Amino acid sequence: MAKRVVVGMSGGVDSSLAAALLQEQGYDVVGLFMRNWHETDEGGNCSADQDFYDVRNVCNRLGIPYFSVDFADQYYQRVFLQFVEEYRKGRTPNPDVLCNREIKFDPFVKQALAMGADYIATGHYCNVRHADDGYHYLCRAADDNKDQTYFLNQVTSEQLSKILFPLGDLDKPTVRALAQKYGLSTAQKKDSTGICFIGERNFRQFLSQYIPMRRGEIRTRDGAVVGEHEGVFYYTLGQRRGLGIGGCGNGERWFVVDKDVERNILYVSQGDQSELYRNALECDDFHVIAKPLADAEFDCEVRIRHRQPLQRARAIRLASGGLRIEFEHAQRAIAPGQYAVAYVGDVCIGGGVIERALQVE
Repeated sequence: MAKRVVVGMSGGVDSSLAAALLQEQGYDVVGLFMRNWHETDEGGNCSADQDFYDVRNVCNRLGIPYFSVDFADQYYQRVFLQFVEEYRKGRTPNPDVLCNREIKFDPFVKQALAMGADYIATGHYCNVRHADDGYHYLCRAADDNKDQTYFLNQVTSEQLSKILFPLGDLDKPTVRALAQKYGLSTAQKKDSTGICFIGERNFRQFLSQYIPMRRGEIRTRDGAVVGEHEGVFYYTLGQRRGLGIGGCGNGERWFVVDKDVERNILYVSQGDQSELYRNALECDDFHVIAKPLADAEFDCEVRIRHRQPLQRARAIRLASGGLRIEFEHAQRAIAPGQYAVAYVGDVCIGGGVIERALQVE
């Protein structure tokens, strides 16, 4: 009998093609759609309904069964509430990493296994290496521009043992061309952007429903008041747009350099960005995907945000179980709450939440 693969289908072209490729390879393919959010957008539309409609069309085209599972409660408790709490603290969280750890690679996988899955597949641009040492390694995709290992930095070796990533060796134009060849209705569907539960809505208006807006002063480091903000948690380190203070000073761009959440003060600078640069960071807890770290210090490459080019660095294990990362070149706007993700060669060794940006000698 053919091995059964349950494919996490989002209604996009990537997961659609993943299902088609696996079917062509002889697997018994089943589509499973996750509904993680119920709220409609400003026009009263629920994007999840349209996405499931697209899943149905693709699965009917391929002649494979499809199902829908509702994880909205788990998503709200395990992803959304943490997202809001991090913003309340003035930090910048990454809900995509949380969704992968808390939903896609936990209740979703359990649901798929309950459906008789031998393997679980997604449309992520990643690869897996099954090594002779018994560990399963997360590896970068062939298309570095689309590589999504950053978002999967919290998975485990055990989870990877049953995961298939059919798109790992493809680039986006090839994916769309193949989807067109298979006659998939999602072949030219626009990629989703932004945070799934916000959609096309104004981010600040959305967040104000959960964190009350509290106006305060925008100051320079020398104490000069140059404007008024709508709430410090609405702004991110290094942000240039939406400050509302473009008409004062020397005419150069203003940008956020710090946030004092307790005093509700937003600090900005104009022109000189040197204050935004730091050459090190610390994670209090660093998740290692596969083989435990053997060395107290090691060279690696690091991303502090998705799509950032890999940065050469030295990683130093901390007694607390965390990791200090010292960069070869100082980095702009290292944001607490985001993830630092480390690589050795093409292997993603893991990641951790950034707690502090540092300047070390």
